[in-house]
Amino acid sequence: MADVIRVPNAKIALSTASVYPERTPDAFELAARLGYDGVEIMVGADPVSQDIDVIERLSEHYELPVLAIHAPCLLVTQRVWGRDPWAKLVKAQKAAERLGASTVVVHPPFRWQRDYARDFETGLARMRDETDVTFAVENMFPLRARGNDVVPYSPDWNPIDYDFPQVTLDLSHTAVSGSDAMEMAVKLGDRLSHLHLADGLGVTNKDEHLVPGRGNQPCAQMLERLANTGYSGLVVLEINTRKAASRTERIDDLAEALAFARLHLAAST
Repeated sequence: MADVIRVPNAKIALSTASVYPERTPDAFELAARLGYDGVEIMVGADPVSQDIDVIERLSEHYELPVLAIHAPCLLVTQRVWGRDPWAKLVKAQKAAERLGASTVVVHPPFRWQRDYARDFETGLARMRDETDVTFAVENMFPLRARGNDVVPYSPDWNPIDYDFPQVTLDLSHTAVSGSDAMEMAVKLGDRLSHLHLADGLGVTNKDEHLVPGRGNQPCAQMLERLANTGYSGLVVLEINTRKAASRTERIDDLAEALAFARLHLAAST
């Protein structure tokens, strides 16, 4: 009897960060053209990414859903949507509810955000009780300074051993941290609710976000595992195309990434 290919219900989205230095409207255009199931909005310096009215119009125009919101958690976005980290999360939650997105991606707090860090777990639990939106805490990585690892996050860069019911697993970040991505997925079990699919070589402290298949991370194996376990979360292509020599090359990279995800997000039964 021939094998039957079973494809899970997981949708494949394009992070708007993947088209940088192009902007959020370009991400909608390219995601729709290439056949992505939707987009994840990386809220950042681009004013359009911060404007939910405009995002809603883009989603309607391209007939492409917003599937997730990435809250502005980076060092370079500390002033986006204000400086209060809780206010940022509330705004991300409200944006997700309005746009019909299922997930808000959030990073662990920085150590210098002492009040936020102290209340992070209990605060997220309180927010979860007030909404159907999922808050998926993302694995980060230590920084290296003068040969030593420095952890700028609290309680840690790795959320796996903490009481977060939903986690985002980023495979570029596992490359930087030198983590075993497959082992992390096994430990997470059903708590793995969101995947940032990208690759990395892990030879430097650089967060590379390569097209899947161009690094040494188990991107194919991860997708195949998710297919075999009936994963129903999101798979988000979050790749770096800023060095693309032309728009055509950027489009080719985005198409290759989507094809890779579609190919491997299937299980033989």
